[in-house]
Amino acid sequence: MPARTGEQFLKGLRGPRAVWVDGERVSDVVDHPKLRGAAHALAEVYDLQHTHAATCLMPDPETGEPIGVSHMIPRSREDLLRRHKALREAAEYSVGLMGRTPDYMNVTYAGFAGRPDEWGTHGNEAGAERLVAYQKFLRRGDISLTHTIVQPTVDKSMGDAPGPGNVHALRKVADTEHGIVVRGARVLSTLAPFADEIAVYPAAPMPEGADAYALSFCVPMSVPGLKFLCRDSVSAPDNRFDHPLSGRFDEQDAFVIFDDVEVPRDRVFIDANRAAYNTVMTTSWPANIMQQTMIRAWTKLDFAWGLALRMAAAINAADPETMRLIGEIWSYAEFTRAAIVAAESEAREWPSGLWTADIRPLHALRATLPLWMPRVNDVLRQIGSHNLLAAPMSAQLAGGSTSRPRRATWRGTCPSRIAAARTGWSTGS
Repeated sequence: MPARTGEQFLKGLRGPRAVWVDGERVSDVVDHPKLRGAAHALAEVYDLQHTHAATCLMPDPETGEPIGVSHMIPRSREDLLRRHKALREAAEYSVGLMGRTPDYMNVTYAGFAGRPDEWGTHGNEAGAERLVAYQKFLRRGDISLTHTIVQPTVDKSMGDAPGPGNVHALRKVADTEHGIVVRGARVLSTLAPFADEIAVYPAAPMPEGADAYALSFCVPMSVPGLKFLCRDSVSAPDNRFDHPLSGRFDEQDAFVIFDDVEVPRDRVFIDANRAAYNTVMTTSWPANIMQQTMIRAWTKLDFAWGLALRMAAAINAADPETMRLIGEIWSYAEFTRAAIVAAESEAREWPSGLWTADIRPLHALRATLPLWMPRVNDVLRQIGSHNLLAAPMSAQLAGGSTSRPRRATWRGTCPSRIAAARTGWSTGS
């Protein structure tokens, strides 16, 4: 199956799944008022790869069918630069605000499949083979994949990784004729309502004796026993004038419960193998995935810089202090761009033939972005001042009528409206 369209993506979401939002069991994530904005936005992301096919699509190396470039296993520096263009295209759609568009997991699993030598260590050769086969399924089906890697917090004094006997964390509880049975919880499954499948893979190293918790696998969202409890929705009505961002880009996060879920053997990549679990994420994974995350961060900072310029222009603020604040945002965006360029230009090849960007500039960004993003939020508030609270709704501009708002004179996103507190601007990286 070639790269999917938005219509095909939405059709796939209409299958059964156990999702709760604000205490309500959701029967249809495509049309539910608290989810439909993001569902249809992600459909537009899928359509984007067809409208920008030259940038976003490539032939599958085995079948020749068009697949998303984000599924590519980079084999050269040129491949990384090609992937960069496709990742930037996807990031620009949501101006960097959607952190888990499907390309995130596409890049992740392309990196995993590009390191079978790493995943096959410590007697895990069969798991590595199954992982490579799954990545082919992922790219050929253009699957929307979510993940969950954070352990549930019960007692911080016990550490972030579960120890033996932890009855809350996800663990293997049985073997079956066809696979394994898992039970427990994990956290922060971003994009969960809008995914076709969910992935579990290593995070914090497991301590001695915690072999049953050392798991990696993927299952469909519809598998019996799988439940998703979403955080409070912050999705606003999809009114492009009043809520140009928060009406579309609330990608959701969820607490995941595995209630005796059976995982088929061909979907198990690490089966209670603590040595493999504790090593597979330690080398090429950060450099591979951070190309995607830092391109998104750069896009987000670029947007904030343009937004600040338009906000200042809207109120005719050209004083030196406002210009200095705008320049501060620009400097963050430019430092981020420069670090990405440096990382890609000094890319390296791993023993398996996988290429990744140089990790050093990306680690520097990872350390500084959590400081820059809140600062950018503060700058936007300083420039906007009281205007952030006084921006009128479309109905007010239409003379009080709520039935037929006056047609706006601009096209696309109006920066002075985005500057309002209801835009959905996030301080995350």
